[in-house]
Amino acid sequence: MRIFGIDPGSVRTGYGCVETDGTRHRLVACGVVSGPSRASFPDRLRTIHDGLLDKLRAAAPDCVALENLFHARHARSALLLGHARGVAMLAVMEAGLPLVEYTPAEVKLAVTGYGRAEKTQMQQMVTLLLGLERTPSPHDAADALALAICHAHRAAPSSVATPSSTRTPRHLRSWRHAQIAGLGRRRTP
Repeated sequence: MRIFGIDPGSVRTGYGCVETDGTRHRLVACGVVSGPSRASFPDRLRTIHDGLLDKLRAAAPDCVALENLFHARHARSALLLGHARGVAMLAVMEAGLPLVEYTPAEVKLAVTGYGRAEKTQMQQMVTLLLGLERTPSPHDAADALALAICHAHRAAPSSVATPSSTRTPRHLRSWRHAQIAGLGRRRTP
């Protein structure tokens, strides 16, 4: 299975493609799509769209994972990032590929085992999981690879396009949650 990850950004959009058999992952491609710094915003969006469409066609993935929720301190930043997500989605739809979305916390949990992992921890795990000699650069490319790895870890075995529909209940996801729920105590007759 070949999975393409996209980390949208209004200045730089990261992309990463991995091939996986479900347990081992191999890097296919990664990098960023960005326009000239002096280009107008609509021109940068067109560059992101066209660049992603070219990368999708070249990588020929089975599906695409895109970051769902984003964090922005200002409404203007959120709006600009929303435009970048929109053109990324459009490129995926024009390529005729299934699209799944994951929140940053879901990606962190799937890749590192901790939903509040730091960016450096994510980059280290991406490097380790892909067997790379050095961390993918820039960080946008590493984030896109993390999205692809997240989908590889969470995808249902029967379908490459949909996240697992049988999610483990929250109280059974970790030893700590099982202890809180009282499931970790030994029962006596």
